[in-house]
Amino acid sequence: MRHCDVAVVGLGLMGAAALEALLRRGVDALGFDPLGPGAARGSSHGSCRVFRRFNFENPNYTGLSDEALAGWERLARGSGREILIPRPVLEAGPRGSEMVKASRRAALDNGRDAPLLTGRQVNALFPAFRLPDDWDAVVQDGGAILLAQTALEALRAPAEAAGRVMSEAVVSLEHHPDHVIVRTAGGVFRAGKVILAPGPWLTRLLPDLAPLLEVTRQAVGWFEPAQPQLVGRDAFPLFILARSEADIVYGFPDFEGRGVKAAPHNHGPVADADAWGPEATDDELRSVSDALTELIPGAAGPIIERDVCLYTNTRPADRRPDAGEEFIIDRWPRSRLIVGSACSGHGAKFAPAIGERLARLALDADYRAEPCFRLSRYSAFPEDQT
Repeated sequence: MRHCDVAVVGLGLMGAAALEALLRRGVDALGFDPLGPGAARGSSHGSCRVFRRFNFENPNYTGLSDEALAGWERLARGSGREILIPRPVLEAGPRGSEMVKASRRAALDNGRDAPLLTGRQVNALFPAFRLPDDWDAVVQDGGAILLAQTALEALRAPAEAAGRVMSEAVVSLEHHPDHVIVRTAGGVFRAGKVILAPGPWLTRLLPDLAPLLEVTRQAVGWFEPAQPQLVGRDAFPLFILARSEADIVYGFPDFEGRGVKAAPHNHGPVADADAWGPEATDDELRSVSDALTELIPGAAGPIIERDVCLYTNTRPADRRPDAGEEFIIDRWPRSRLIVGSACSGHGAKFAPAIGERLARLALDADYRAEPCFRLSRYSAFPEDQT
């Protein structure tokens, strides 16, 4: 039986960041994941994600973004690889858009100028767009294309080089007062603590968490642009367009030469953790095609690639204000487990900061993550004593 101080189950961006943080501290840690960094499944698969410094979802996120940015920059220096490609972030919606208001507020609260623009002004700045003249918009700096595949490889590299990655699926956990037995198909391991970050598979190891989580299937497409010269890496922003609260589309410049990547951010159908197929359909991507045709004609065109992502969404909390789609970064009650669930479609950019929190929860008995990330926001869990 192999022993370790901390086991990390799931080595997507969150788990890999936690394992990297532990090994950087000299902790005897092992990571478990049957999927390699290039696998076409898992919440972290694919080449890119959006990095935003100012976030409309939660006012706590700006500090988290700044911590994550420092982590990504440290990782880039240490690995010698490009992790972030700086790009402005355009957020827009009909006049009075709550998303635009919240994004501007996040910037203004942190001392950054964030002038309210009109659709007409955006169209002049970025000629690929054709927003309605009276739409509200904000263009934020501090954004970037996060090269997710590259980042995942760089986060896992030290652990793989040190023989600290077990390419096995964890099938069960056996709890004891002073340790946890981790069973895989190929062996048995004894760990002092276990960090759980397996994305949509989390409830298979923690069934009691199932009432709080919902996994949804999310379609992603790459579109052949009508005007390629207007949507390239240096000419086109990252964008989030809210035609309504239930119809949000986001996307990227054509920085890879494979088209404009765009997807709906509103939740797709509820899915099983293994529901990665079939590939995204025309119907699933129709809202995106329609949005590009109507609002970004320079990016509109045939779908040339498709993918499927899974969001793992938390349900709204009942003990503190929380509309759901939030993270869980906390200790599991009366156990030696730490839970990391940050897969609601806007977590990837925070991975270094979340990994640090998960590592600290395993190592420092006095440490607690922010209240908005704790299980105690649900009445099914004990209220915090500290």
